[in-house]
Amino acid sequence: MCDTTSSALPRAVISRSALAAAASASVRAGGETADLRRDAWGHGVLTVAQAVTAAGAAQVLVDSEGEIEALRLEGITAVTAGTPDIDPALLYGLPDADGSLATRPVLRLAGRVISTKRLRAGDAVSYGYTFRAETDTTVALVTGGYAQGIVRALGNHAEVEIDGIARPIIGRVAMDVCVVDLQGADADLGSEVTYFGGSGPAAPGLSRWAALTGMTVGELVAVAGSHAARGWEA
Repeated sequence: MCDTTSSALPRAVISRSALAAAASASVRAGGETADLRRDAWGHGVLTVAQAVTAAGAAQVLVDSEGEIEALRLEGITAVTAGTPDIDPALLYGLPDADGSLATRPVLRLAGRVISTKRLRAGDAVSYGYTFRAETDTTVALVTGGYAQGIVRALGNHAEVEIDGIARPIIGRVAMDVCVVDLQGADADLGSEVTYFGGSGPAAPGLSRWAALTGMTVGELVAVAGSHAARGWEA
């Protein structure tokens, strides 16, 4: 069961177990200072700071004096200057360029199916009709768009995970929603859609996003994590 704050936005779901394991692995690999700037790369400063210092990190690097003071009250040493030396790919469970993961992703970006629609061969979807169905199919309208960090370049090129199966994003990504081809299957309203992270086929999805957008994996997860409704799961 995960706790969330809004069903209208995609959700940045933080796995407590993945965070604890990744924090331990990153500290064991060496270093004393963890990079928690940009709200811990979209993962939440306090939660990550508690995990990484519990694992043995000496301090964390943050953006502001206000964050330093808030963490000091938690007994955590924070600084705004210096060079972090704890591997962020290990700490946050981020894939490399080949999609390999050394630790399990800490953040899973998830949307929900808000409607489905039958398409006939030749029917088009989204702005500009950049996608036309080659055969009859069913598509799903899913929460999450470019306003939440699901970059427009992903339309017609990236996939999401529904019921454990990778399905393509089709047409142009809109501001708050995108369209997914269910490829002959169906999906219940409210079904969860994973953009990246988790333990299924979407787990290394950020590596594909980086290749398509020219952004780094760190940039992508920080933007998406900061614009989603944050929640937690075991």
